[in-house]
Amino acid sequence: MHKILLIQGPNMSYLGKRQPEIYGKTTAAQLDAIVRAHAMKNQYALDIFYTHSEPAAIERLYDSVGKIDGLVMNPAGWLFGAHPLRDTLRAVPFPYIEIHMTNIETRGFHSILAETAVGMVAGFGVKSYLLGLEAMLAHLCAQPKKKRVRR
Repeated sequence: MHKILLIQGPNMSYLGKRQPEIYGKTTAAQLDAIVRAHAMKNQYALDIFYTHSEPAAIERLYDSVGKIDGLVMNPAGWLFGAHPLRDTLRAVPFPYIEIHMTNIETRGFHSILAETAVGMVAGFGVKSYLLGLEAMLAHLCAQPKKKRVRR
């Protein structure tokens, strides 16, 4: 069974309340239920981590080495200038897929973290999470079988 870590960056815990005209009315708790149901249906383990702190995200990534198979992350505001997080993503051995609820390019934003990602899903609201998780599963299943680290 694959294990995926989902990191929710700054302000994502305030989903449903923060700018619902842009991000929709789905709350963080509702989103968690949606992605957990997806994990159960598709038989993978999912760990969700919310943080507003770049150092906490970095610690979590390094602590996850040898414990997860892939990372899906909505970096939110970190996309602008989180150079230490970008360096961490370059260093860790697991694949990363970046997700955004909105199409950041049409909003005039460019992610400095995207260069470290296997791919990016943006612009589909809550569905961006499901598409990102499905893309990670497909990516992991396409990789040659390797000896798994004991968890």
